[in-house]
Amino acid sequence: QVQLVESGGGLVQAGGSLKLSCSGSGSISSLSTMGWYRQAPGKQRELVATVTGHGPKNYTESVKGRFIISRTTNWKNIFLQMNNLKPEDTGVYYCHYRRLSVESWGQGTQVTVSS
Repeated sequence: QVQLVESGGGLVQAGGSLKLSCSGSGSISSLSTMGWYRQAPGKQRELVATVTGHGPKNYTESVKGRFIISRTTNWKNIFLQMNNLKPEDTGVYYCHYRRLSVESWGQGTQVTVSS
């Protein structure tokens, strides 16, 4: 079992920055993919960024050049540095873990960007 707890959300003006943290516990594999998803009101949950092990990183097009995903050396924690935030980045951000048939979600943290 894997447990995930997010923190770091909040209210920020457009152009500002926030850093989200996801603390993982349990049987976290070094080969796993961890990442961030977000869900805006009335919209489907969408992928923001993922990292597999300490290797390949994947970003949705709208955040490339503004967001950076990183992972600690013990594999358990990930971060999302969000710069130049835009109102369309508003939503609940969820931490996600997947390795083969094991999948887990955090409870989410709210990010609100005012114009």
